[in-house]
Amino acid sequence: MSYKQIKWMILFLPTVTVGLWEYLRHSALLHYISMDLGNFLSPVIVFLTSLTLLMPLFRMLEHNQEELNRERTEKAALEARELLSRELHDGIAQSLFLLSVQIDRVDTKTTTIEEQGEIQEIRKTVHEVNRYARQAITNLRYPATTEMHEFEDSMKARIMDIADETLTIQPFIEWTIPDHCLDARQKIEMLACIRESLLNIAKHAQATIISIRGVGTDQSWQVRIEDNGVGMMDDLDYYKDRYGLRIMMERAQDLGWQVSLPDVSQGAVVEIRMEATTS
Repeated sequence: MSYKQIKWMILFLPTVTVGLWEYLRHSALLHYISMDLGNFLSPVIVFLTSLTLLMPLFRMLEHNQEELNRERTEKAALEARELLSRELHDGIAQSLFLLSVQIDRVDTKTTTIEEQGEIQEIRKTVHEVNRYARQAITNLRYPATTEMHEFEDSMKARIMDIADETLTIQPFIEWTIPDHCLDARQKIEMLACIRESLLNIAKHAQATIISIRGVGTDQSWQVRIEDNGVGMMDDLDYYKDRYGLRIMMERAQDLGWQVSLPDVSQGAVVEIRMEATTS
């Protein structure tokens, strides 16, 4: 019901009620109800009619006002996040560009193989910083939410956004982990781990098939991210200098999760698990 309809109902209902009461009172009830009693019953009937018919309308107005206030709050939060992401993007982009120029200048002056190797390492670090900065900026541009009631749909949507941006193929997604098994922070960290895995696949794996499966119960669950690419070492120590994987592992370990790289015949697998605790 629109505001215009509610307005006209509020205007007409009391008027129509009083008119009908006075008509019945003088045409059919005059011999049964005295004038004083009739005058007393008139406001009572109007009040009861308003209470019965108008209170739902008032509740609807209150609900609409709450929805409007919530939308305004969410819009303000999104605008603030967008402004912050824009400021970060501009500041970081300029800093990284200046740093890249300085690295190129130093690179032209290097003469030894050792110095050139060090320059390449610095350039690699700059690229890593740029990648993580872009991830942070992208996270800021997601809708601000802490409850994430529809985590499964939200997760799929975000993974598909990452796939559209970084992958040439669409991943297969299966998710059966009960929503209440992860709180708000764990859901955000899980999305960050999945994001990092997909970015690594896009950068290194040369894969044609990618799947993300999350299965489990209230006691334990497992998320398996698999591709059919060139594969990777199953020794986590080998990747101690890979900042993305290291940060992902630290995220998981802070929450009590386990990260492993199972050995497979083709491609690579990253598993994130939460095992049931035994007393």
